[in-house]
Amino acid sequence: MAFSLIATACGNSADSGASQGQTSTDKPQQTQTADAGAKKKDPVKLKFTYWGSPDEKKAIEGATKKFTEKYPWITVETVQIPNSDYNTKLTAMAAANDLPDTGYMTGDLGDTWAKQGKFVNLFDMFAKDSEVKKEDFLDTIWYKQTPDNAWGISTAGEAFGLFYRKDLLEKAGVATPPTKAEQAWTWDQFVDAAKKLTIDKNGKTAADPGFDPKNIKQYGVTFETWNEPLNNFIYSNGGDWLSKDGKEFTLNKPEAAEAIQKLADLINVHHVAPSPLAAKSLPAMNVGLQSGITAMAIGGQWMNLDLGNAKVNYDIGVLPKLKKSLTVGLSGATVFFKDSKHPEEAWMLFKWMSNPEGAIELYSGGLWMPTMKKWYTDPALVAKWVDANPAAHPPGFKDAMMNQFLNHSVPGSTYYLKNYAKLNSTVISGLDSVWLGKQNAQDALNTIAKQVQPDIQGRYDAK
Repeated sequence: MAFSLIATACGNSADSGASQGQTSTDKPQQTQTADAGAKKKDPVKLKFTYWGSPDEKKAIEGATKKFTEKYPWITVETVQIPNSDYNTKLTAMAAANDLPDTGYMTGDLGDTWAKQGKFVNLFDMFAKDSEVKKEDFLDTIWYKQTPDNAWGISTAGEAFGLFYRKDLLEKAGVATPPTKAEQAWTWDQFVDAAKKLTIDKNGKTAADPGFDPKNIKQYGVTFETWNEPLNNFIYSNGGDWLSKDGKEFTLNKPEAAEAIQKLADLINVHHVAPSPLAAKSLPAMNVGLQSGITAMAIGGQWMNLDLGNAKVNYDIGVLPKLKKSLTVGLSGATVFFKDSKHPEEAWMLFKWMSNPEGAIELYSGGLWMPTMKKWYTDPALVAKWVDANPAAHPPGFKDAMMNQFLNHSVPGSTYYLKNYAKLNSTVISGLDSVWLGKQNAQDALNTIAKQVQPDIQGRYDAK
């Protein structure tokens, strides 16, 4: 996924905001405009770096164009960098003393640079600002070093839901997934539905005798095995990566191990989800839904962009629960660099980019959700990004995605784990044998627990 503009969306995840004190017409930064016109300003050039799709590039350039039209003494150089090269490119820019004024930041590099003091503490900026306060934002979107120091903010709001093809469920006689947390499917209800929606080449379902799991033409569900999709169910079952004090690895505790095992059983026991080998030959989840290769998908809300553009006959329910209904909140970060030569104007740009009004098509299009509370609670603002495009915000969206994120979201592990990159790499690679059915989750996690012990550095939200 500054605040709210851009998400990492896809496949890793993830990405909103508006100024405090604005009405639902929400014209960006009106008070500063009046001040700006009072006297002639010296020219200022800012740099904003980001990654993203062609749609994101168009939106970023459009948003910064509107900004420079409002503040004509400022020009903004937008620099698009491939996500895979982002850390390398910014590290080179840092060595050349050519860092941007503001822009996107990955969780791993951001964690390292925050310790080196490269970012402005956003909480300090909001405390001094007359238009926007940190209390205007959702609680789950901060990248923090301490309770009083935020080095980054989610570029956008992103969460997970249970996407499904309406026509395929109707054909199979399967009830649609609930959209409210209090009505979420139990795990057994979810598995039962997935079995009825998994069909082999002979037309038998995974619930029928004689079903052929080696020749499946339609899967009941697909899911991804990176950290945040898994966390939905780890957290739902009461598990976590580390103990609350950050001293003990806890993914090998029964709550987390059971959640991971249940996901693996979708592949290897119930045969309702593709194996890692089968998944290599399948298209992306949104394309799988569109083509009917899969009936349901545990996916991120950014999928709405592609599904809406393709006019897929789909809807969204809340995720099935183990003990508690929730969704993981995630996004890349946006930061404000301490070495900016123009901090006043850089902060103005940072705030401007937090306003969905500046790039509303990325919200109405389905790629991002806001990070500011009022864009979820003010009906006039909700209408601008949800109601404006029903194709990308089907009937279940408001409850299953928007309200679930607002009321029942938990920050992903990227936000609170110290030494996140190392821990995450060891855990995710160590689970490969579980997805392949060669090892049960408990045994794999016990092995992982020994491997990660030297790398445990605690958690930023330790209690």
